Amino acid sequence: MLVFWKERLVLLSVPKTGTHAYAQALGSRASIVVADPPELKHAPVYRYNRFFRPMFDKMGATDLELVAVIREPLDWLGSWYRYRQRSDLDGHPASTRGVSFDDFLDATCEADPPAFANVGSQARFVEPRPNGTSVRHFFRYEDQQGLQAFLAERLGPLPDIPVANASPLAHLVASPGTEARLRAQRATDFALWDSIPVRAG
Repeated sequence: MLVFWKERLVLLSVPKTGTHAYAQALGSRASIVVADPPELKHAPVYRYNRFFRPMFDKMGATDLELVAVIREPLDWLGSWYRYRQRSDLDGHPASTRGVSFDDFLDATCEADPPAFANVGSQARFVEPRPNGTSVRHFFRYEDQQGLQAFLAERLGPLPDIPVANASPLAHLVASPGTEARLRAQRATDFALWDSIPVRAG
Protein backbone atom coordinates (compact mmCIF):
# COMPACT_ATOMS: atom_id res chain seq x y z
CA MET A 1 0.00 0.00 0.00
CA LEU A 2 1.28 3.45 -0.95
CA VAL A 3 0.10 6.65 0.73
CA PHE A 4 0.69 9.93 -1.10
CA TRP A 5 -0.13 12.42 1.64
CA LYS A 6 0.10 15.74 -0.20
CA GLU A 7 -1.69 14.36 -3.24
CA ARG A 8 -4.36 12.76 -1.02
CA LEU A 9 -4.12 9.35 -2.69
CA VAL A 10 -3.84 5.83 -1.31
CA LEU A 11 -2.97 3.04 -3.75
CA LEU A 12 -4.28 -0.19 -2.29
CA SER A 13 -2.25 -3.32 -2.95
CA VAL A 14 -4.80 -5.75 -4.35
CA PRO A 15 -2.88 -9.06 -4.65
CA LYS A 16 -1.88 -10.22 -8.14
CA THR A 17 -2.66 -6.88 -9.82
CA GLY A 18 0.87 -5.56 -10.39
CA THR A 19 0.96 -3.05 -7.55
CA HIS A 20 4.33 -4.39 -6.36
CA ALA A 21 5.88 -2.87 -9.47
CA TYR A 22 4.32 0.51 -8.65
CA ALA A 23 5.65 0.26 -5.10
CA GLN A 24 9.14 -0.28 -6.49
CA ALA A 25 8.86 2.61 -8.92
CA LEU A 26 7.00 5.12 -6.73
CA GLY A 27 7.98 4.11 -3.21
CA SER A 28 10.49 6.95 -2.91
CA ARG A 29 7.74 9.47 -3.73
CA ALA A 30 5.22 8.07 -1.28
CA SER A 31 4.82 9.45 2.22
CA ILE A 32 4.10 5.98 3.60
CA VAL A 33 5.00 2.60 2.10
CA VAL A 34 3.41 -0.39 3.80
CA ALA A 35 5.54 -3.34 2.69
CA ASP A 36 5.13 -5.78 5.59
CA PRO A 37 3.49 -7.76 7.04
CA PRO A 38 1.41 -9.03 4.09
CA GLU A 39 -1.81 -8.55 6.07
CA LEU A 40 -1.13 -4.79 6.16
CA LYS A 41 0.65 -4.48 2.81
CA HIS A 42 -2.39 -6.07 1.17
CA ALA A 43 -4.89 -4.41 3.48
CA PRO A 44 -8.41 -4.60 1.99
CA VAL A 45 -10.82 -1.72 2.45
CA TYR A 46 -12.23 -3.11 5.70
CA ARG A 47 -8.73 -3.37 7.23
CA TYR A 48 -7.73 0.05 5.90
CA ASN A 49 -10.88 1.44 7.48
CA ARG A 50 -10.13 -0.20 10.81
CA PHE A 51 -6.41 0.47 11.20
CA PHE A 52 -5.29 3.25 8.87
CA ARG A 53 -8.24 5.59 8.35
CA PRO A 54 -8.66 6.52 12.05
CA MET A 55 -4.97 7.49 12.25
CA PHE A 56 -5.14 9.53 9.06
CA ASP A 57 -8.36 11.21 10.20
CA LYS A 58 -6.68 12.34 13.42
CA MET A 59 -3.95 13.95 11.33
CA GLY A 60 -6.56 15.92 9.40
CA ALA A 61 -6.51 13.81 6.23
CA THR A 62 -10.21 13.03 5.99
CA ASP A 63 -10.16 13.41 2.20
CA LEU A 64 -7.76 10.66 1.15
CA GLU A 65 -8.96 8.96 -2.05
CA LEU A 66 -8.55 5.21 -2.40
CA VAL A 67 -7.32 3.76 -5.69
CA ALA A 68 -7.58 0.07 -6.60
CA VAL A 69 -6.55 -2.02 -9.59
CA ILE A 70 -8.83 -4.94 -10.49
CA ARG A 71 -7.86 -7.79 -12.78
CA GLU A 72 -10.17 -9.81 -15.03
CA PRO A 73 -11.22 -12.57 -12.60
CA LEU A 74 -10.26 -15.62 -14.67
CA ASP A 75 -6.88 -14.09 -15.43
CA TRP A 76 -6.49 -13.13 -11.75
CA LEU A 77 -7.13 -16.70 -10.67
CA GLY A 78 -4.75 -17.94 -13.34
CA SER A 79 -2.03 -15.75 -11.87
CA TRP A 80 -2.66 -17.21 -8.42
CA TYR A 81 -2.55 -20.73 -9.86
CA ARG A 82 0.77 -20.07 -11.62
CA TYR A 83 2.24 -18.31 -8.59
CA ARG A 84 1.50 -21.29 -6.38
CA GLN A 85 3.21 -23.65 -8.81
CA ARG A 86 6.62 -22.32 -7.77
CA SER A 87 9.12 -24.82 -6.45
CA ASP A 88 9.50 -23.34 -2.96
CA LEU A 89 5.90 -24.38 -2.27
CA ASP A 90 6.46 -28.01 -3.26
CA GLY A 91 5.01 -30.26 -0.58
CA HIS A 92 3.11 -27.43 1.09
CA PRO A 93 -0.70 -27.34 1.30
CA ALA A 94 -0.73 -24.06 -0.67
CA SER A 95 1.03 -25.58 -3.69
CA THR A 96 -0.88 -26.10 -6.93
CA ARG A 97 1.69 -28.60 -8.26
CA GLY A 98 -0.18 -31.64 -9.49
CA VAL A 99 -3.53 -29.79 -9.45
CA SER A 100 -5.19 -29.10 -12.78
CA PHE A 101 -6.36 -25.58 -13.53
CA ASP A 102 -9.98 -26.79 -13.65
CA ASP A 103 -9.65 -28.44 -10.25
CA PHE A 104 -8.09 -25.28 -8.87
CA LEU A 105 -10.95 -23.13 -10.19
CA ASP A 106 -13.52 -25.57 -8.82
CA ALA A 107 -11.81 -25.48 -5.43
CA THR A 108 -11.92 -21.66 -5.31
CA CYS A 109 -15.70 -21.94 -5.55
CA GLU A 110 -16.01 -24.03 -2.40
CA ALA A 111 -17.41 -22.44 0.77
CA ASP A 112 -14.26 -23.52 2.62
CA PRO A 113 -11.57 -23.81 -0.07
CA PRO A 114 -8.42 -25.85 0.54
CA ALA A 115 -5.21 -23.94 1.20
CA PHE A 116 -4.05 -24.06 -2.43
CA ALA A 117 -7.29 -22.41 -3.58
CA ASN A 118 -7.81 -19.97 -0.72
CA VAL A 119 -7.23 -16.73 -2.62
CA GLY A 120 -10.09 -14.51 -1.49
CA SER A 121 -12.10 -12.22 -3.73
CA GLN A 122 -11.31 -8.92 -5.38
CA ALA A 123 -14.89 -7.74 -4.83
CA ARG A 124 -14.67 -8.46 -1.11
CA PHE A 125 -11.27 -6.78 -0.96
CA VAL A 126 -12.78 -3.47 -2.10
CA GLU A 127 -16.20 -3.81 -0.47
CA PRO A 128 -17.32 -0.39 0.84
CA ARG A 129 -17.73 0.09 4.57
CA PRO A 130 -20.93 1.30 6.27
CA ASN A 131 -19.22 4.55 7.31
CA GLY A 132 -18.63 5.48 3.67
CA THR A 133 -15.01 4.39 3.30
CA SER A 134 -14.74 3.11 -0.26
CA VAL A 135 -12.58 3.04 -3.36
CA ARG A 136 -13.05 6.20 -5.39
CA HIS A 137 -10.88 5.33 -8.39
CA PHE A 138 -10.95 1.89 -10.02
CA PHE A 139 -8.70 0.79 -12.87
CA ARG A 140 -8.51 -2.41 -14.84
CA TYR A 141 -5.19 -4.20 -14.54
CA GLU A 142 -5.29 -4.52 -18.32
CA ASP A 143 -5.53 -0.72 -18.65
CA GLN A 144 -2.02 0.22 -17.55
CA GLN A 145 -2.04 3.25 -19.85
CA GLY A 146 -5.13 4.65 -18.15
CA LEU A 147 -3.76 3.97 -14.66
CA GLN A 148 -0.43 5.60 -15.42
CA ALA A 149 -2.08 8.63 -17.02
CA PHE A 150 -4.17 9.12 -13.86
CA LEU A 151 -1.17 8.74 -11.56
CA ALA A 152 0.91 11.12 -13.67
CA GLU A 153 -1.87 13.70 -13.50
CA ARG A 154 -1.95 13.48 -9.70
CA LEU A 155 1.72 12.81 -8.91
CA GLY A 156 3.62 14.31 -11.84
CA PRO A 157 5.74 12.51 -14.44
CA LEU A 158 6.23 8.83 -13.66
CA PRO A 159 9.41 6.76 -13.96
CA ASP A 160 9.34 3.57 -15.98
CA ILE A 161 7.20 0.97 -14.21
CA PRO A 162 9.11 -2.32 -14.09
CA VAL A 163 7.69 -5.79 -14.37
CA ALA A 164 7.96 -7.20 -10.85
CA ASN A 165 6.86 -10.31 -9.00
CA ALA A 166 5.28 -11.78 -12.13
CA SER A 167 4.00 -15.34 -12.05
CA PRO A 168 5.57 -17.88 -14.44
CA LEU A 169 3.95 -17.94 -17.86
CA ALA A 170 1.59 -20.78 -18.68
CA HIS A 171 -1.24 -21.40 -21.14
CA LEU A 172 -4.32 -21.88 -19.01
CA VAL A 173 -7.76 -22.67 -20.37
CA ALA A 174 -10.81 -23.50 -18.25
CA SER A 175 -13.33 -26.02 -19.51
CA PRO A 176 -16.71 -24.47 -20.43
CA GLY A 177 -18.46 -26.15 -17.49
CA THR A 178 -15.88 -25.00 -14.97
CA GLU A 179 -15.90 -21.46 -16.31
CA ALA A 180 -19.70 -21.36 -16.15
CA ARG A 181 -19.63 -22.46 -12.50
CA LEU A 182 -16.92 -19.93 -11.73
CA ARG A 183 -18.87 -17.08 -13.30
CA ALA A 184 -21.93 -18.03 -11.26
CA GLN A 185 -20.06 -18.44 -7.98
CA ARG A 186 -17.92 -15.33 -8.44
CA ALA A 187 -20.52 -13.15 -10.11
CA THR A 188 -19.64 -10.13 -7.96
CA ASP A 189 -16.00 -10.29 -9.07
CA PHE A 190 -16.95 -10.41 -12.74
CA ALA A 191 -19.54 -7.65 -12.29
CA LEU A 192 -16.96 -5.41 -10.60
CA TRP A 193 -14.43 -5.84 -13.40
CA ASP A 194 -17.12 -5.33 -16.06
CA SER A 195 -18.19 -2.08 -14.37
CA ILE A 196 -14.74 -0.46 -14.65
CA PRO A 197 -14.30 1.58 -17.85
CA VAL A 198 -11.11 1.51 -19.88
CA ARG A 199 -9.63 5.00 -19.51
CA ALA A 200 -6.75 4.76 -21.99
CA GLY A 201 -7.04 6.69 -25.21
